Amino acid sequence: MKIVGIVKSSLIDYPKKASTVIFLGGCNFRCGFCHNPEIVYNKAESIIEIDELFDFLEKRKRFIDAVCISGGEPTIHPSLTELIKKIKDKGFAVKLDTNGTNPKMLKKLLEGNLVDYVAMDIKGPFEKYKAIVGCDVDIGVIKESASLLISNKYEDFDYEFRTTLARELLNETDLDKMIKEHPGAKKWYLQTFKNPGTILDQEGSYSAYTKSEMEEMGKSLCVNVR
Repeated sequence: MKIVGIVKSSLIDYPKKASTVIFLGGCNFRCGFCHNPEIVYNKAESIIEIDELFDFLEKRKRFIDAVCISGGEPTIHPSLTELIKKIKDKGFAVKLDTNGTNPKMLKKLLEGNLVDYVAMDIKGPFEKYKAIVGCDVDIGVIKESASLLISNKYEDFDYEFRTTLARELLNETDLDKMIKEHPGAKKWYLQTFKNPGTILDQEGSYSAYTKSEMEEMGKSLCVNVR
């Protein structure tokens, strides 16, 4: 498990908390619009070792409330549980970003009170998942992970669903289907597609909706827009 990226201080990644964000290398999806290809393919060099991370966190205790673990896809790493336990033992809250493909690990983390906040990406309606993520996907595990979060069975954690909108991939009809496929979702955020110049599918053509279009879709579907 390599930490291939770090944001030392963030006020936007964990709601109402100051956090450090770490990015773990590797992902089991190949979303064309992803702007972190080096992280997805786990080609980036480790920028900080695990021991160095904890030294850094110890020094930042006065200023940081939480650690956000992102990727890539963190749950592909069997040692994720141990990493989170060590972070929690230091007194930090933990937020996990996930694509929902490992419900067994997600359940283990929830049952052990090891995560305080989960942000799960819902890529699209079930019928479009394979085309959007660029590989075969077991829709059953996506449903299971989403249901774990929606069920409200576990105490002391919060969650959100989020969807990145590229004009060529998703429209308002798709969003309506997605919401119906996950009834009871507590919070759902729509994120504008951004192309920083390097995306996974270099030959693909992806574009963003305008701010007003995003707001209109969010309003009509009663979801939030970022």
